[in-house]
Amino acid sequence: MDLALLRTFVTVHRAGSFTRAAALLGLSQPAVTSQIRSLERQLGRPLFLRKARGVTPTTVGDELAHKVAPHLDALTEIIEAGLDEESAIRTLHLAGPPEFTSQRALPALTPLIDQGLCVRTAFGSADELLSGLADGHHDLAITTIRPRGALLTATPLCDEEHVLIAAPRWAARLGGPAAVQAKGVRALDPVPLVEVHESLPLVSRYWTAVFDTPPAASATVIASDLRAVLACVTAGAGLAVLPRYLCADALDSGEIVALLDPPVPPLRTYFLATRAGTLALPHIARPHEWLLRAAVEW
Repeated sequence: MDLALLRTFVTVHRAGSFTRAAALLGLSQPAVTSQIRSLERQLGRPLFLRKARGVTPTTVGDELAHKVAPHLDALTEIIEAGLDEESAIRTLHLAGPPEFTSQRALPALTPLIDQGLCVRTAFGSADELLSGLADGHHDLAITTIRPRGALLTATPLCDEEHVLIAAPRWAARLGGPAAVQAKGVRALDPVPLVEVHESLPLVSRYWTAVFDTPPAASATVIASDLRAVLACVTAGAGLAVLPRYLCADALDSGEIVALLDPPVPPLRTYFLATRAGTLALPHIARPHEWLLRAAVEW
């Protein structure tokens, strides 16, 4: 049985689509369809059920995928390990939120970069990152959404704590954290909101978790980068909710103040996602392992 046919079959099984599998394999969609039909003829059994949107495996298709996929992944690892020995330079395509990627992920990968790893980064929303990963544009994606389906796999990377912050002058006008604690969410009404998006993703999550109510006001300032949000808050533009890792230095220096210290602060989980089977590739597996180890300290 042709290994190329099996590789195409496993890719279609993971992707759930001939079109997406074709993009991942660098083949045309008709070529993928032809290879699957050829494999089905050899086996004498259908492997997929064709639907309006994609395909689903038959029982036989599922059984075959579970049997052959680990062996194909192992074979790929052997081949790629040989290529790594011949070529000192391999490129990792890493995607993630701009702030987390720049402040956490890239510094953590510096030892591997010193050893010859090349890195190319891409930024975007969680949905954009996972779509690009599924389409083969990225090797690893750091995202706050756990992907679903067989094509993508994800490992929890770390949790980030969210902090309600403002400049010292706003904290003084409100009476400090004790006053906010005593008066509740209404104490914050006079302070403008600074957010990363009109939907108030960080403020809404914090308000719901801590105050058990959605925010009543819209944002006064929208800055599409969390670092810009921090700069606005530091300058006194209003209050914001930010990840602690991003504002820890400003908190320590006194440039900003935490307005509340809830007993259970809101957390958000980051996931490290990749396409199924690609951790057999050393230039992806090593950064994946390196980031997971580094995240223990985050």
